[in-house]
Amino acid sequence: MDIFDRLKAAARTDWDSYVDHAFVRQMGDGTLPDAAFRTYLVQDYLFLIQFARAWALAAYKSRTITDIRAAQAGLASILDETELHVRMCGRWGLSPEVLEAAPEHQATVAYTRFVLDCGAAGDLLDLHVALAPCVIGYAEIGRKLTPGGIDALDNHPYREWISEYAGDGYQGVAGAARQHLNDLAARSMTDQRFSELASIFGKASRLEADFWQMGLDGATAKPGT
Repeated sequence: MDIFDRLKAAARTDWDSYVDHAFVRQMGDGTLPDAAFRTYLVQDYLFLIQFARAWALAAYKSRTITDIRAAQAGLASILDETELHVRMCGRWGLSPEVLEAAPEHQATVAYTRFVLDCGAAGDLLDLHVALAPCVIGYAEIGRKLTPGGIDALDNHPYREWISEYAGDGYQGVAGAARQHLNDLAARSMTDQRFSELASIFGKASRLEADFWQMGLDGATAKPGT
């Protein structure tokens, strides 16, 4: 059992609230309301901006070239993901101007600033544990939603999103992040520290669940709220 599996086991309830959230289930079966997905898309764009900052912080916190290169790869992946995200938003009727003008929802602020605070106040391992539910979790969700493979999605309304995270490209990103997390843990984790890291991981997972819920709430919110 690697460090990621250990963290999931220690924060099982929080983890399940994230990867088995109603938003994920409804996306998987194609019943997620369009309005919920659009709310999510806008906020996820703003989310990615803050996560790019977190990867830049990871480079600053790094003390070896290997760690700096890992942070560089993470930042490059986020920037690529942002470009893909903007194109996807366009196909859902969301222009770059709409994305740039949108205010951050409370769930977006809470999650992204938590991650940044973990990195600013802690060390590189703290930051990567806070990032892990998103970076590695999206890959697990992508696999979960494609039990028959990507081709089996056919005309699924959320095929593009699911395919992005189930595809080989993102699966490779998540695999590299998982291995780097293991390497960091091997260098600096103690049994006493594990409980602190599990707390960070659990909190980040709960904030991920809150982010999904924000999308669902967006489908029922009255105009102007």
